[in-house]
This record gives sequence, C-alpha cells and structure tokens, in this order.
Amino acid sequence: MKFFSFWAVAVAVCLFGVWVVDGFLEMNEEEIFYTEANASYYIESKAYNPNNALLVGLTLIKSAAAKGAVCLDGTLPGYHWHRGYGSGANSWLIQLEGGGWCNSVRACVYRKTTRRGSSNYMEKQLAFTGILSNKAVENPDFFNWNRVKLRYCDGASFTGDSEHKAAQLQFRGQRIWLAAMEDLMSKGMRYANQALLSGCSAGGLASILHCDEFRNFFPRKTRVKCLSDAGLFLDAVDVSGGRTLRSLYGGVVGLQVGVQNNLPRICINHLDPTSCFFPQNVIGNVKTPLFILNAAYDSWQIQSSLAPPTADPAGYWSNCRKDHSKCSASQIQFLQGFRNQMLNAIKGFSRSRQNGLFINSCFAHCQSERQDTWFADNSPVLGNKPIALAVGDWYFDRSGEKAIDCPYPCDSSCHNLVFR
Repeated sequence: MKFFSFWAVAVAVCLFGVWVVDGFLEMNEEEIFYTEANASYYIESKAYNPNNALLVGLTLIKSAAAKGAVCLDGTLPGYHWHRGYGSGANSWLIQLEGGGWCNSVRACVYRKTTRRGSSNYMEKQLAFTGILSNKAVENPDFFNWNRVKLRYCDGASFTGDSEHKAAQLQFRGQRIWLAAMEDLMSKGMRYANQALLSGCSAGGLASILHCDEFRNFFPRKTRVKCLSDAGLFLDAVDVSGGRTLRSLYGGVVGLQVGVQNNLPRICINHLDPTSCFFPQNVIGNVKTPLFILNAAYDSWQIQSSLAPPTADPAGYWSNCRKDHSKCSASQIQFLQGFRNQMLNAIKGFSRSRQNGLFINSCFAHCQSERQDTWFADNSPVLGNKPIALAVGDWYFDRSGEKAIDCPYPCDSSCHNLVFR
C-alpha cells in the first residue's frame, strides 16, 4: 500500500509539478525533477533518503509557547540538530529552511495545513545531506560541526510579529527566530568559537535579513559569517511587463504588519518596506561577512517571478519555464537580461573583500542542501572548484572567493533542473 501511494503521488507531481496558491507558484510538498548532469531523477519527499543519509529527529522548542513564538496555526516551532564532535564540537551551522511565502489570508490559512505552517505536519525526521551531511567525503569543512536545520512555519522568512485574529493566524517568525537562538544558546551554542548562518530560498533571504543579528549573539572573538543560497530574489519585471514578485512581497509585508519593524533600519529609512524585503536593497549594508550562492538562471524565479502562468495566460512560456532546452532564442535573451540584472545587483556587494560569491550559469535552485550539487564527483564547478570547497575556502579565509560564471550555455558542469 505504501508503494502504491508513493508512486501515485509521484505521478501526480510529474503531471502537475507545482501548486498554484493565490496565483503564485509554489514548489510542491514533493518535488520530482530531472537533472541533466547524470541523467537521473531526484525525488525530494518525506519518504526519500538519498544514499542512506543521516536521519535527524525533530525537536520542538517547548519554551517557545510562553514567548508567543509559534507557527501560523499556533503550534510549537522546531529544529533538527545533530551534535558536533571532535574539532567541530564548538562550531555551529544554522540552516534556515525555505519554502516560499504566503501573501494573503487565504494562502496563509491553506499553509496552516502543511509543514510550512504547522509543526503537526512536519517530518519527524529529515535527511541531512549537502552542507548538513555528517560525512567528510560529502561535506569536508562542516561535517563534524553542530548542524541545525530550523524549520520554517511563519510564511515571511522569520520576520513577522503580529496576528490575524479573525483567521486564527499567528505571524510570529521573528519570535520563532529569537526563541530558537535562545534555546540553542542554552544547549551550547553560546560557547561557539565559530558559527555560520545559512539558508536556502526563503531561508536564504532570511539568512541575509538576520545576518547581523546573528553576529551580535556572539562575542567579537567568535568567527561568524553568513551564507545565502538561492536567496537573491530580484525585483524583476516579468514577461508581461508587470512585477509579480513585488506584488507577492507587497502582500507579505502588508499582511504581516510586523515585518517592517524587523527589516534593516538603514534600508527602511530611505525605502518602502516592500523594497527592503528584496535582498538587492539590503546586501550592501550587511556588516557581517556574507557569501551569496545563486544560479544566474534561478529556476524558482523563472517559474514564479519571471514567467508565472498569471503573467503568461497564453502559455507561451509554459515549456520554457520547465525546461530551458525548450526556450526560444528570444526567451533565452530575456533570461540573459535577468542574469545581467543579478550581476548589477551584486556589483557593490562584491567590492568588499570579506564577502564571497558563487554565481553559476545554471538553471537550478538551492545547491547547498543537495549532495549532487554541494560536493560530489560531478558537482557544478567554477574555476574547477565545487561549491563546498568555495564556501569552505571563503569561510576559513583560505582564499578569496568571488566566482561569476560566463553566460549560458558555457557551463557544462551544471545540474540543470527540468520540471515534468
């Protein structure tokens, strides 16, 4: 019965690929996609455990309730923690989970029925792969650190602090962030001699927004840096001439009214709150060393910001947004314009010696959590260096890392995503 139900879901996702909530695409609870690199399917699901990866149990933060630090539905937030050992016993890596945003009451109420809005639906165990792996051959610099994955259940990248009583929605992302940090500090993180705040997608945005705050939890002698993976969401014009992502962010900031109080002051002082939810307007003022890892043709942004169905009612982009090999010359030209915008957004940021970059010309999203893209025999590389080594060299000051790929289609090492 389990075999049947799993493949029933698999077939359904192959057919439909993503959910549409209030007109915005969200990656499904289970994502099935194809990577060109080794002609195989990757299945990310609650049942999937690649290469017999370490399974780490969910810990609910019991102290969070008294602080009002709860998920959208009022349940306790949680994290998965694998203890460090040996040389990594006092080193901490905090990985902020991603998973989009909810920009309306309807979308957030729906989200309460998923792992993105309630710990009732969170997996009791998660596979730790990529930057979370406990194997030196898979994660050479961080394998024996304390590695924590903080679950995401507030819908606003851990920034909100308000509620919607009529809809019974709690927007408490900022409180969840603080409660988790306090709990981990009590469990030994206060003794850290080095720490890294990382995150993927909406978690990558959160790692930027909370980077300096994270730095301030530790003494100055502690080495503290931040990594944003697939978090460089751009305020881009979509294929219809509109701004789909700005509309979504405007909904998030407008609905979760406490968000603007937790955005960087230096940005809020001269820009509107929605603009300050875009990392391009924030990264230049982050004081803590920050590494930006991003695909120049980010697959989520192509599907959900640049060419979503709402901006493409005739379906001209329906094949291209799922599979770049089916894009026309004019569509590729449009996507090259997006890459150029990304490179312009990081110009000032890249001038700082303390910051790092790995911008590869791939159609990908979240490359630090997947083993095949983080560190494997055929991982994506820039200058013959895979992502894991680039991040490690930057973190430990072994070398400066500012790698920017040539435009598509020059990079043959990409693990490009093709959605069915």
